[in-house]
Amino acid sequence: MEAEAEERLADDGPDEATDGVTEDGPAPEEMYTGGPEVEVELRPQRRLRIWQLAPIVGLSAVGSLMFAFPLAFDGDSGAVIAMLGLLICCCAAGWGMMAARRVGYTWPGLPPRGSGRRPDWRVVLGYALLVAVVAVLAVWRVARLR
Repeated sequence: MEAEAEERLADDGPDEATDGVTEDGPAPEEMYTGGPEVEVELRPQRRLRIWQLAPIVGLSAVGSLMFAFPLAFDGDSGAVIAMLGLLICCCAAGWGMMAARRVGYTWPGLPPRGSGRRPDWRVVLGYALLVAVVAVLAVWRVARLR
């Protein structure tokens, strides 16, 4: 009989339980002896951390310096360096917007993500005009270097 029981046993115990689930832990009353249960929010707070902000700020600073001072570099490559600076600034701005969107921030005047509300067309038009004006001024600045 013992030989049969030893053959049925695996390295970590029997292959199947005979009565279903076995009790091997404390009862629920024994687990919370200090009083009532306390619910804790496990989601992180919605804010940008320093490790998210540092590369964005660094890239935008380097890009703006390259864009604002292309004549400080010697040679005939001022316009190329200015365009590279503009590209780096735009990449840092896009990276910052995506990081802010990921933590739940939104542009002023626009509804929060997932709220189901539609944005006001005047606010969207205002943002589009602002981006267009900045792009035209940046291209005009770089074109003047030639």
